[in-house]
Amino acid sequence: MTDARDPHPVPVTGRTGRTGRLNALPLRSRLALLVAVAVAIAVAACATVAWFLVRDQLVDSLDDALRANRVPDSLVVDLVQAGQCRAVPEERREEVPNPFRSTVQLVDRDGDSCMVFGNQPLPVGSADVAVAGGEREEALHTVTAGGAEYRVLTTPLRGTDAALTVSRPLDEVDATLDTLALVLGLVAAAGVLGAAGAGVLLARAGLRPVDRLTEAVEHVARTEDLAVRIPVEGNDEVARLSRSFNSMTAALAVSRDLQQQIVADAGHELRTPLTSLRTNIDLLARSERTGRPLPPEDRRELLESVRAQLTELASLVGDLQELSRPDAAPAGGQAEVVGLHEIADRAVERARLRGTGLTLTRELSPWYVRAEPAALERAVVNLLDNAVKFSPPGGTVEVVLADGVLRVRDEGPGIPQDELPFVFDRFWRSPSARSLPGSGLGLSIVARTVRRSGGEIALRPAEGGGTEAVLRLPGAPVPPPDLPDLPD
Repeated sequence: MTDARDPHPVPVTGRTGRTGRLNALPLRSRLALLVAVAVAIAVAACATVAWFLVRDQLVDSLDDALRANRVPDSLVVDLVQAGQCRAVPEERREEVPNPFRSTVQLVDRDGDSCMVFGNQPLPVGSADVAVAGGEREEALHTVTAGGAEYRVLTTPLRGTDAALTVSRPLDEVDATLDTLALVLGLVAAAGVLGAAGAGVLLARAGLRPVDRLTEAVEHVARTEDLAVRIPVEGNDEVARLSRSFNSMTAALAVSRDLQQQIVADAGHELRTPLTSLRTNIDLLARSERTGRPLPPEDRRELLESVRAQLTELASLVGDLQELSRPDAAPAGGQAEVVGLHEIADRAVERARLRGTGLTLTRELSPWYVRAEPAALERAVVNLLDNAVKFSPPGGTVEVVLADGVLRVRDEGPGIPQDELPFVFDRFWRSPSARSLPGSGLGLSIVARTVRRSGGEIALRPAEGGGTEAVLRLPGAPVPPPDLPDLPD
């Protein structure tokens, strides 16, 4: 092991290296390899189980044969009395004919034995002595003698104090098992090769949709063509991935179109104040260059126009920055509990400075909401600015807050019914309001802020003429109780 403080630890290889080499293979090759390995393991397990089952069956058949072909006890007794129970000399064992290589020998209680028939004497075990002593009814086991294995059956020899042992070699069983192992090995090899080929074909067929998806992704990355769509067939995982990819490219295409539209609309809106600024500044510069000063009144009007255009330009840039943020990003701070009635009261005071000659009335009931204070105040100010801008000279703007619903009503010309669906779109302006100041972003910012606070905003024709803006925000008429201080 290497100490954790050793600055030169020994690099670990093995599993990491094998995994890296496996990951370096193509996906088709990995699938084919995994299928082949899985089939190889399954075939090897089945072949092993089959081999052991056949072995047990063959050994059981040999045991049944030993029991069925047992030598009669009376014949054994007669052979022993005739002097046939003796050991065959080792140098003459090959001369004694024994086509089945069977052995029959007698075992007494003391563990002594003599061979009645056969070429190979067998070792006497404790189980054989127990049968001879009457302690067991039968002993069935395997012994090794003369370099070969024998299956041995020992039973009591009735009428005597000995036991009879009958055995046959296991060579015939081993030969059958060797042949079976060879056949199973060949079958397993053929099965593994066939599984590998089938794995390649299945991987090729199963990964064809993935290939189409890969080609589409590479095409989009190479050409930035978001109009590519992948044909979807079925409801499997690959089909779901293809649908998700198609949805993603469609959303990206819409987002890019909106971005291009915003850039084009912003350029169009910026062109007007910039052109006016350039014209006014050119007039001032020409006056200074030629030495012919402008009349004081004209010069004051030009400077006022420049200041108004700079203000409009700064407002437009601020609106664009506000709309460029993601919906989930905070506009000016964290959300907190604020009084909507307090925000509406400050917004009315600000709008009163802009609405010279107008009457602004307010009825504000307490209502507390969770929102970003600066963003919410800007949204309410935008609603009031919109009402002030479209109100006729000497008109009235009513601001009412009750039960969490803020209503702002003006006495202007109103909005045609067919234009109401577009009032919250970016840069949209009514054809009748093209000549009025503004960028067409105020109501978009209002809708964005209200949605972010979990509320709703709508514009609708007011009874008796004019337009009414209705803003709803979830909240309560009383602030939430302060939480008690928690112990350290």
